[in-house]
Amino acid sequence: MTTKVKTRTMSEETHGSLKSKPIRGAEMIFESLEREKVEVIFGYPGGAALHIYDALYQTNMKHILARHEQGAIHMAEGYARVTGQPGVVIATSGPGATNLVTGLADAYMDSLPLVVLTGQVASGAIGTDAFQEADVLGITMPITKHNMQVRDLNDLPRMIKEAFYIATNGRKGPVLIDIPKDISGGEASYEYPEKVSLRGFKPTTVPNILQVRRMKEAVAQAKKPLILAGAGVLHAKGHQELVTYAEQAQVPVTHTLLGLGAMPAGHPQFLGMCGMHGTYTANMAIQEADLLISIGARFDDRVTGRLDQFAPHAKVIHIDVDPAEIGKNVPTEIPIVGDAKQTLSMLLEEDVVSAQSSEWMKQLNKWQETYPLWYEDDEATLKPQKVLETFSELTDGEAIVTTDVGQHQMWVAQYYQFKQPNRWVSSGGLGTMGFGFPSAIGAALSQPDHPVYAVVGDGGFQMNIQELATVKDYNIPVKTIVLNNGSLGMVRQWQEVFYEKRYSESMLNQNPDFAKVSESFGVKGLRVTTIKEFEEAITHSLNYDGPMVIDVAITPGENVFPMVSPGTALHEMVGISKGGM
Repeated sequence: MTTKVKTRTMSEETHGSLKSKPIRGAEMIFESLEREKVEVIFGYPGGAALHIYDALYQTNMKHILARHEQGAIHMAEGYARVTGQPGVVIATSGPGATNLVTGLADAYMDSLPLVVLTGQVASGAIGTDAFQEADVLGITMPITKHNMQVRDLNDLPRMIKEAFYIATNGRKGPVLIDIPKDISGGEASYEYPEKVSLRGFKPTTVPNILQVRRMKEAVAQAKKPLILAGAGVLHAKGHQELVTYAEQAQVPVTHTLLGLGAMPAGHPQFLGMCGMHGTYTANMAIQEADLLISIGARFDDRVTGRLDQFAPHAKVIHIDVDPAEIGKNVPTEIPIVGDAKQTLSMLLEEDVVSAQSSEWMKQLNKWQETYPLWYEDDEATLKPQKVLETFSELTDGEAIVTTDVGQHQMWVAQYYQFKQPNRWVSSGGLGTMGFGFPSAIGAALSQPDHPVYAVVGDGGFQMNIQELATVKDYNIPVKTIVLNNGSLGMVRQWQEVFYEKRYSESMLNQNPDFAKVSESFGVKGLRVTTIKEFEEAITHSLNYDGPMVIDVAITPGENVFPMVSPGTALHEMVGISKGGM
């Protein structure tokens, strides 16, 4: 991979000398980012951000010029999801900032740490409807963990320090700093604070030991216990503790969509994903469990199905670093506020007592054997499930895989066998089309020696297809698999199931030739129509040093099953076996 590097002239100045010598606000930004050990920035310049980009020109900091601000912020999300470190984004005022809104909402719902810097019109012009002015604080307030506007240049270093602290402590999330042009262009003495002290922001990461012991007693008495692991386990880097605890306590594990990878696929206690398109065993385990331990999951509607019939027999233990999540959707008998890794570590230190789960495990194994995921393969068409099974085998479940939202996302979640944590990057809460391809760029920059694949639909790929120029420009070796069925697949599936096959505006009849489009950007493009061609394309891609797009003509009309229809309970899923629709 090659990246553009600019000549640095500011770095010869020491941090100590900067304390007494006035520098521009824009220079303060990059000095502060260096102190926070930022390695890469994603962004797009504009008038109100020109002081910032002029200062960037004098540094050697790596900057990725996206072709759209939405692409830039999804790249930062992919970077943050894989590394756990904040993704950093710069954009200008007005439309530059408002183009970040989808990414901010996406990161907020999926608890991804971002630090976003937006240019703003000069302080004296704020509120006058100046050119490219937008009320960025008002617009982003409900979709950021915190936002702030710099009104005094002397506050800028402190605000940046606070932004990184807030984004990464407690429940992670995006923080935005709006910087008027006169602030980034003004001069003042620079001093970066060593510590942060914020009144009212004291996240609890270490749980109450008495609550942990209550959980220990509950597990010891349980006969049908179940762990529901969410993305909070991965955010806390608690995956190893999860596996160790589950094995010692003899408790099976199911995952939310974003929790995939916390427990290795193939582990004998792993039941697969639960929820709307979860496995039969995972969903029935929730409905039959007498003890449900949720770790870092928030009980969203795609997981619970009909809420008043969710886990009807279970005592619920909810472990979450955000106390606001506990009891929000599901009544909780034992609330534990704490970081997933800290809590699981504390449980392990308490001498784990195993649950009385031997008969329960036999039942779960029987369900897994009787009701596995299934599809009808044929030689006439290219089944997406077969494609993803093959993709998983050829990459040995070790690739970093990103997706948009929709059918392809669910098929990846069902058929890709993730063996490691932090290999799965997807849009969960917001369900954002256009997320998968740019997020793969951020993931690839964080792991330059690791294979990174974006699996996208033909609809979502077209929402940020302009970033093909970015991967070509920087030779970022993202491989993109377009599962092309000529439609908005999940919309079409719902119209088939719930709207009597009235396919209103869900057919993409004028799709481009994605291979030719890729070639026009200078990116290698392939089109495959058989499983043999797909195998050859993936094998080729694993040894190809550069970006590539593989356009896969999958079976039109294929649907995702099993499925829990909206408004029904988890045990009322359809499509669990052939003839069981």
